[in-house]
Amino acid sequence: MIDLHAHILPGLDDGAKDLDEAVRMCLVAARDGIRTIVATPHVADGTYNTTPDAIFDGVGALKAEIERAKIPLEVLPGADIHVHEHLDSLVKNREVLTVNNNMQYVMVELPRHVVPPKYIEWMFRLTLAGFTPILTHPERNTAVHDKTDIVRKWVEKGGLVQLTAMSLTGAFGREIKRCSEELLKYQLVHVIASDAHSAERRPPVLSKAVKLASSIIGAEYAHKLVEEYPAAIIAGKPIDTPEPLSKKSGLFSRFFAKSEV
Repeated sequence: MIDLHAHILPGLDDGAKDLDEAVRMCLVAARDGIRTIVATPHVADGTYNTTPDAIFDGVGALKAEIERAKIPLEVLPGADIHVHEHLDSLVKNREVLTVNNNMQYVMVELPRHVVPPKYIEWMFRLTLAGFTPILTHPERNTAVHDKTDIVRKWVEKGGLVQLTAMSLTGAFGREIKRCSEELLKYQLVHVIASDAHSAERRPPVLSKAVKLASSIIGAEYAHKLVEEYPAAIIAGKPIDTPEPLSKKSGLFSRFFAKSEV
């Protein structure tokens, strides 16, 4: 599996506290069946303004440690970038990192409780500039809970969506779990990632979420969200995602998905 979103670099944000914990997180990931993990510190959110050079240095230091520990895991650079008006300029000028520094895919984070009225416009500028934005964990935004059409509109405009594994397992509460299931059911999710911040409380684990997703959308599609699609994103290649389902068709999709598991 591939984990596209993890706060695994120590000292850059609210993720791993030190290098020892970062190595423990890598061990947890490898034991769960993850073979590639993208380090995505918070960027441009007003609190953490981590530079690309700091991320490259952090990835290099962590890779050296896990090689010494003989942990079978590849670590790649990335960033979880806070959405704002000038995001397109930051990306084009390489002031923030794209996934694996491939200048193709951009991980973009919404605020926790609101959706900026012009966020679609800001994201569309990225698309016009040749980038594909990936909206990270929208299911944890309280404004989305009763208005998942916010996410549908985004997907219909060509954007991608990343769901957090622990959102689906219920670790963040019933409402976030319900929202996660709804986004999956209507094919509004393209990546499941851990958004790991620690080795114990918020670990880099995907297997439990993949199992649950399989019961909603079928095993084949669920595995695409942690294997095929993330691999293409890392490589900077286009992915052929399914069209979002209408609420009526979503009921039939869920029935047939369960029947094939």
